[in-house]
Amino acid sequence: MQEGGLEKHNLVLQKKYARIESREQRWEGLFAKDAEVILVAYGTMSRIARSAIRRLRAKGRNVGLIRPITLWPFPRKIFERVKSVGSRVKFLVVEMSYGQMLEDVLLAVNGKFPVEFLGRAGGGIPGEDEIIEKVTKGY
Repeated sequence: MQEGGLEKHNLVLQKKYARIESREQRWEGLFAKDAEVILVAYGTMSRIARSAIRRLRAKGRNVGLIRPITLWPFPRKIFERVKSVGSRVKFLVVEMSYGQMLEDVLLAVNGKFPVEFLGRAGGGIPGEDEIIEKVTKGY
């Protein structure tokens, strides 16, 4: 490779990654427009979170969901939309891990909203009741 060739190649890759980040962010939102608490969950946890949300909304709690479909690029755009509304939202990241996605959410909200975490690992799965308790007692 010629001198500067690797740097040139890396610049091409950086442009490609920026293009992917701007075009390929995917997510699903559920009840997020009126939510006071938004759960952030993906995969199996998003199904459990969805069930907890239905139960909480039946009790009059305004709870929503952001389900990232792509973890890379992380769907920052949806968090920017929440920030532009200027509402007083709180986020609860729910994972079957000890916070793999938590840092992504913290970076996306950039200190504008409080972010809490509920995670279990080693085969542990946060259940509906655990999520409901965290939302009702923690907020």
